[in-house]
Amino acid sequence: MAANNRSDHGSDENTRLYNPYQNYEVPINKSQYLYKLPTSPEFLFTEESLRQRRSWGENLTFYTGTAYLGGSVAGASVGVITGVKSFESGDTTKLKINRILNSSGQTGRTWGNRIGIIGLVYAGIESGVVAATDRDDVWTSVVAGLGTGAVCRAARGVRSAAVAGALGGLAAGAVVAGKQIVKRYVPI
Repeated sequence: MAANNRSDHGSDENTRLYNPYQNYEVPINKSQYLYKLPTSPEFLFTEESLRQRRSWGENLTFYTGTAYLGGSVAGASVGVITGVKSFESGDTTKLKINRILNSSGQTGRTWGNRIGIIGLVYAGIESGVVAATDRDDVWTSVVAGLGTGAVCRAARGVRSAAVAGALGGLAAGAVVAGKQIVKRYVPI
């Protein structure tokens, strides 16, 4: 809420005044855009503020979106190569471009959907494990990878689900370990 008059500014001890334009040289009446922000913490309990993790909805959106985008880019790259390989000797430039665009669009869409679903399943299992165990560590990601691999290959049989689960757990563990190594040794 914006405070429009000066007499109202110091009336409440639980708020602080904030001017979003204070660091910019803009010709704006700065007293008109003072906002009262609460000084109380965002969390009700201090234990909640110590946890540095995303909510299940943010987790779901992040993993699904990232997987879809990565799958689409990878699929489009493979589609460009497939489109170039499908050239024929009498093709015009317009027809070659059309082949590349059609192939990259089809393959990119297919790969994006498939890998996006894997991200969706992974995010759901990881959020479920975090909710059940109230821990967010390396083993949570490994269990989510195991579950994702097993669920995605369950229709092909128990053996295929077990192998895919093991590979999914190894992949998730490797990604988390790589993330920890990058955090530790790469100055960002």
